[in-house]
Amino acid sequence: MKYYGVFGNPIAHSKSPLIHRLFAEQTGQQISYEPLLAPLDDFTSAVTAFFKTGSGANVTVPFKEQAFALADQLSERALRAKAVNTLKKLDDGRLLGDNTDGAGLVNDLLNNHVELAGKNILILGAGGAVRGVLEPLLAQLPAELCIVNRTVEKAEQLAQEFSDIGPMTACGYDWIDEPVDIIINGTSASLSGDLPPLASTLIKAGDTVCYDMMYGKQTTVFNQWAQQHGAARTLDGLGMLVEQAAEAFYLWTGVRPDPAPVLQQLRAQL
Repeated sequence: MKYYGVFGNPIAHSKSPLIHRLFAEQTGQQISYEPLLAPLDDFTSAVTAFFKTGSGANVTVPFKEQAFALADQLSERALRAKAVNTLKKLDDGRLLGDNTDGAGLVNDLLNNHVELAGKNILILGAGGAVRGVLEPLLAQLPAELCIVNRTVEKAEQLAQEFSDIGPMTACGYDWIDEPVDIIINGTSASLSGDLPPLASTLIKAGDTVCYDMMYGKQTTVFNQWAQQHGAARTLDGLGMLVEQAAEAFYLWTGVRPDPAPVLQQLRAQL
């Protein structure tokens, strides 16, 4: 039996234990996976204690930056994200830090037959959620990726930081009104029922795809807006959640699970 878990605070709401239990059943892996409540002021001690017996852990808010600082070795995508959502104990006892969020987003988009290569992509927000997905998105060779944010300076800083790996621009919400191929909402506005101040002309009716990294039982406010203005398709972040977990499971076990039936089961339980 190998021991895994997810660190967060709060953590009781996490769907990760269910997702990984279903992955383990599907692939025949003998694992235990628990929610791990880490103290806000002592994440390091909690991680050190867990890894005396544990083999790997996921990390969620508010500890991703602390996990980045704690890891002994970092993947390229974790270095780019400056955040870690997956820790793996190596054979020599050191901790490898990875970030599977961006791969989760890209895999979910590709699974849903959303073409990314050569497309104009608009991504809303310039926080940690957006930073974590830029490198994998740019690896798909879009025509352009524009970060839009209320504080334009934050978007410009992020665009400059990633400009060495792809065509990046930055802008404010009131600068843009031309249609784009894909709009990704990387803000947490949907959690409070808010909508970023978007021009409806960004959507080319029947053509533009809209993706909200948030999800819920009901259609998110952002996706409602997208549907009202004729988006070809709207997707939410539940698929991203399952896909990033599948990527972590593969990193730990060397076995790649099939996310589709697990996503279907989670969707039914919302």
